[in-house]
Order: sequence, then structure tokens, then C-alpha cells
Amino acid sequence: MIDKRPFASLGHADHGWLNARHHFSFANYYDPARMGWGAIRVWNDDEIAANSGFPPHPHRDMEIITYVRKGAITHQDSMGNQGRTQAGDVQVMSAGTGVRHAEYNLEPETTTLFQIWIEPKRQGGAPSWGAKPFPKGERSGRFVTLASGFAEDTDALPIRADARVMGATLKAGESTEHVVGEGRHAYLVPATGAIEVDGERFDARDGAALTGGRTYTIRAIEEAELVLVDSE
Repeated sequence: MIDKRPFASLGHADHGWLNARHHFSFANYYDPARMGWGAIRVWNDDEIAANSGFPPHPHRDMEIITYVRKGAITHQDSMGNQGRTQAGDVQVMSAGTGVRHAEYNLEPETTTLFQIWIEPKRQGGAPSWGAKPFPKGERSGRFVTLASGFAEDTDALPIRADARVMGATLKAGESTEHVVGEGRHAYLVPATGAIEVDGERFDARDGAALTGGRTYTIRAIEEAELVLVDSE
């Protein structure tokens, strides 16, 4: 019911300016057992060196969520959008029929982030971009929805997928629960700290693939920052 993906087992690519770990098959990393989890296609753990980044490149038909863990990322795209997203905040790009974008670390320090790709429920549509701050105090001891494809999540950034991207912070000894519905898939990564999921330990940047149809209890062994995606 829980598939543990230890950080040391993830795909790895070091380009000098970019040190990347891949939870799922991506670029030159291929593992047929890790092609995705439900509609979740990519979960990259990126360290981007100061004054470097991804030059303009195209995407289409993908929901791309960036969760910044340390530092900040500056976004530019072919729609004319520009914005700086800093640690703890989230940006979302719906690639739709096609968009070009660049992501630069213009900070004097390394930026670390999770880049998550979710397959949309329908292809096409005009591309869009948005970003939002999410103060960590608001997710203390519980999951808060950061991005969502469900209309009832009015405070979240919209995505075009039957999915939610959620964040939580837990103090040592605190617990919370998450229900993964029947037929759905959840993927959980502690950005920092160490946790137990139903008694199994996960250290910082390990991945937990959670099967649908049950409730999971998540307890912090030490203070932890969590990111979870729940998708079809």
C-alpha cells in the first residue's frame, strides 16, 4: 500500500548548474517501474546554482507546478508573464496548446525546488500562469491545498487536472491524516525533516507512493515540511 522511494534510489543528473533528482523517469533517467503515479508524470528535486537556470523552452498539454523550498525562481514566458516565486510559495503553469518559458535563479545562493508535472484531464486550451504566496503558518499541523483542479478549492491556484497539490508543516510528534480515495493515487515527499507514514520512516526528500482506498497517518519524527499530490 506504500511504495517507498528512498532519496538515494532516485534518478540523478548533475549538469553543474543543475543538480537534479528524479522520482519518476525523466530525460536520460529511465526506470519502467517509475514511469508515473496516476496522473503524476514528473517529480523533480532540483538544485539550481546562483545566477543560472533553464533558458526558454517549449511545453504543451501539461500542468507544471513549482514548489520553491529555498531561495527563489524568476519566471518568464511567451505570454508576457514575469514573476519571482520564493521559498514556501508556489507557481503553476498550464501549458495548454503550447507555451515557451524560462526559469532562472537570479539569487546569490542555490535555489532548491520541487518541479511537479501532472497530466491534464483534457488536452488543449489557452496556456496560463499564476503564482501565490502560502505562509507556512497557515499549514501548521494540517494539509492546505496549494493548487487544485476542483472548483471548491477557491483559495488554491487553479490547475486543469483532477488533482490537488497540498502542503503541511508538522512539529516533532505532531500527526495528521490524509484519505486517498478509491482508485486515486497520492505521492508524498518530506521536503525537510523525517516522518512516519503508518509507522514506516521516510527521511527528507524520500518519496512515498500511496495507493488509494485508505486513510494514512503521517507523524513527524522531527519538524517536517511536507508536499503531497493527490491525483486520479
